[in-house]
Amino acid sequence: MYIKITDVNKTIKKAPILRDINLEFTGGKVYGLRGKNGSGKTMLMRAICGLITPDSGIIDINGKILGKDISFPESIGVLIENPAFIGNYTGFKNLKVLASIQNRIGDEQIRKALEDIGLDPDDKRTYRKYSLGMKQKLGIAAAVMENPDIIILDEPINALDDVSVEKVHDILEEQKKRGAVIIIACHDKEELDQLSDEIIEISDGRIINKTC
Repeated sequence: MYIKITDVNKTIKKAPILRDINLEFTGGKVYGLRGKNGSGKTMLMRAICGLITPDSGIIDINGKILGKDISFPESIGVLIENPAFIGNYTGFKNLKVLASIQNRIGDEQIRKALEDIGLDPDDKRTYRKYSLGMKQKLGIAAAVMENPDIIILDEPINALDDVSVEKVHDILEEQKKRGAVIIIACHDKEELDQLSDEIIEISDGRIINKTC
């Protein structure tokens, strides 16, 4: 599994948000995106997801060109900004609704995803009664439950306590061993260093440094 980005540029309202992006991501690694707010991290993630279309350049997902051969990556789990869950459904029921779209997994895998992040699959509370941390956990569970080829997590440890952060580490390690391409952004420098195999620094829409 790989993602190859070649000469990607994107401008919104005359403001360049991605400039000459050239990157390659391979399966079995965690890539950490580092940069200030507005640096282009989230826009790069959105471009890889197919949520925005570059003005120029190519995003190759395992031999298929995004926007030409495919509109979106065929196997992807995403947590970007606030996930849109149904307020009067439980966490389990929300994930069941999402899982029914692809119909790839059953109740057992949904329960495992919830338990792995520290949520009780049998909790009868509805999503609107969840704390911020619980909402964040549900978003992570939704992103990984189908064991997708690509996992993109924007600020995954926001609002999480230390125990939950450790669970995120364990989940990413499991997904990495499975061979997924994992791309994360995190403002916590220490956590990003611990979670990532490679750090990609972005400033003003440009890649300014890559470190392993």
